[in-house]
Amino acid sequence: MENTPDSKPRHGIIAEVSPWVQRFAPLVAQGGTVLDLASGGGRHARYFLGLGHPVVAIDRDTGPLADLQGQAEVIQADLEEGAASAAAWGGRAFAGVVVCNYLHRPLMPYLLDAVAPGGVLIYETFARGNERYAKPRNPDHLLEAGELLSLAGVRFQVIAYEHGLIEGRRVVQRIAAVNAPGDEAPRELYPG
Repeated sequence: MENTPDSKPRHGIIAEVSPWVQRFAPLVAQGGTVLDLASGGGRHARYFLGLGHPVVAIDRDTGPLADLQGQAEVIQADLEEGAASAAAWGGRAFAGVVVCNYLHRPLMPYLLDAVAPGGVLIYETFARGNERYAKPRNPDHLLEAGELLSLAGVRFQVIAYEHGLIEGRRVVQRIAAVNAPGDEAPRELYPG
C-alpha cells in the first residue's frame, strides 16, 4: 500500500486523519520520528509515513497494522498494564507524539517525557460532556475541563487548545504543544 497523506487502511476502523493532526503535523521536524500511541487502525501512522517521517505505532491489537511491518516500527503492547505500558517505546523521545481517542491517565507523565526537546505533542480525545452524546461515557475516559492544559504545564509551549462540542455529536479536548521552555522564541505555526 502506498503511503500518502490521503492513504486509508483496508479495514473498518476510523480511516480519516484527524483535521487537528493534519493542522499541526507541519510542526513536527522534517524527518523526525513520530510516536502514534494507541494507533488503532494506523490512520495517523500512515499519514506521517506519507509525509516522510519514521513512525513507531503502538497498540494492544496490531492486526490492523500488519501492512505497516517493514515501513514502521509496530509494537504490540497493552498500554494499561502497569510499568510495561511506559516501557513500550523503550524510554525514547520523539519529534512528534500523536494520541487520538485514547486516555489512560497513569501513562501521561511518561507520554510527556516521550516528547523530545523541541518536539510536538498533538493530542485529541473525548472530554466531559461527551456522555450526553455518545461513548465513551465513563469519566475515567473523559478529560476534565482544562486537563490537557494543566498537563502541558510550564514545560510545553501551547500552540493551540480547544475544548467543546464538535459537529453536534461529540465533546473533545485537544492540544498542540511544543516541548520548550516559555522563554524560547515562539514556534512558527505554519512552517513553509
